[in-house]
Amino acid sequence: MRDRARADTVAAPGPAPVPAAAEPTGVVVERRVEWTDTDAAGHYHHSTVVRWVEAAEAVLLHRLGLSHLFGSTPRVHFEADYRARLWFGETVSTELTVTKVGTASLHYAFTVRGAQGGEAATGRMVIAHSAAHATGSTPWPADVRDLLGTAGPQQPELLTTAPAPGGTPCASQS
Repeated sequence: MRDRARADTVAAPGPAPVPAAAEPTGVVVERRVEWTDTDAAGHYHHSTVVRWVEAAEAVLLHRLGLSHLFGSTPRVHFEADYRARLWFGETVSTELTVTKVGTASLHYAFTVRGAQGGEAATGRMVIAHSAAHATGSTPWPADVRDLLGTAGPQQPELLTTAPAPGGTPCASQS
C-alpha cells in the first residue's frame, strides 16, 4: 500500500520523447580541400573540420526550413578524431547526423571522408537552444523538436549539385 501511495505522488514526466525516424535526420555535404585547409604534409586544421561540419549543419537546417537557427545556437561541445590525411584539391564529404534531440540541446555526430571514401575525421558536436533574450538555454519549440527528430535523411549536397553562390548559407564558402 505504501509503495502504491508513493507511486501516485511521483512528479509528472517532462516532455514526451520525440518518435525516432526510420533513419536519423542528417545530410551529406561535399567540399573541396583548399590550400588554407592543410599543410604540405596533408595535415588539416581543426578549424577546417569545424567549418565543414558547420557548413553541413547550415545545409541541414536550411533543408528543414530552420535556417534561422544557424548561427544563433551556441556550440557547447565539439570534438574530433583525426584519422587520415587530406590533400589540396581533394573532395571531402561530411556526413552530419542528428543523434539526440534533448529538451534544449541538439547532438550531432559527423564523419568526414576523403576522396577514397575512408574516414578522415569523426566526431560530435552539441548545440544549445537559446531564445533571443534568454540568459541560458531554453526548450526547443515542440514543432522544431519533432522535425529535428523525425525528418530523416535529406538530399545530399554534392559539388556537382551545389547551388551557385548566394544559395544555402556557407555553400560557397568552402
